[in-house]
Amino acid sequence: MDQEHNSCFIVCGVSGSGKTTIGKLLAQKLGLPFFDADDYHPTPNINKMKAGTPLTDRDRKAWLEDLRIEVIQAQSSSGFVLACSALKEKYREYLSSGFGNIQWVILLGDRPTLLNRLGQRKEHFFNADLLDSQLQLFEKPEYGWKFEVTQTPESIVDDVLDKIKEVDV
Repeated sequence: MDQEHNSCFIVCGVSGSGKTTIGKLLAQKLGLPFFDADDYHPTPNINKMKAGTPLTDRDRKAWLEDLRIEVIQAQSSSGFVLACSALKEKYREYLSSGFGNIQWVILLGDRPTLLNRLGQRKEHFFNADLLDSQLQLFEKPEYGWKFEVTQTPESIVDDVLDKIKEVDV
């Protein structure tokens, strides 16, 4: 892959869509650093989500600022893969502003599939009761590469790699 072209990827979607799994696999295949937005949530945000309380824009502000700092630092070296819900367009614009080179990988799934996946997760702070609020908040972008989460993570990553090859030709 041409390191100057599409070396920055943000995998987005609601909780349970497989952002972390797909992001890690993609980063491994591309030899890029991986960042999980969940690792940057401040303790008050985590506590709210554990309690089943949806985050507000105000709650997300410092979190997005911390993520943006990481993205800027990673982009200036070799690129990155970031797994981040990025539910609203204004969050996506903030994360990608100033970069000419971010490729969005958007993961889409229906409520029953996502609830089933959330029910299988262990040791995660996200309360499955918050899924409906995320589905309501999610502003599906018109841009980016979209994938249904009914595909396997390996299949989605293979499709992303194929799309990278098409762009780099």
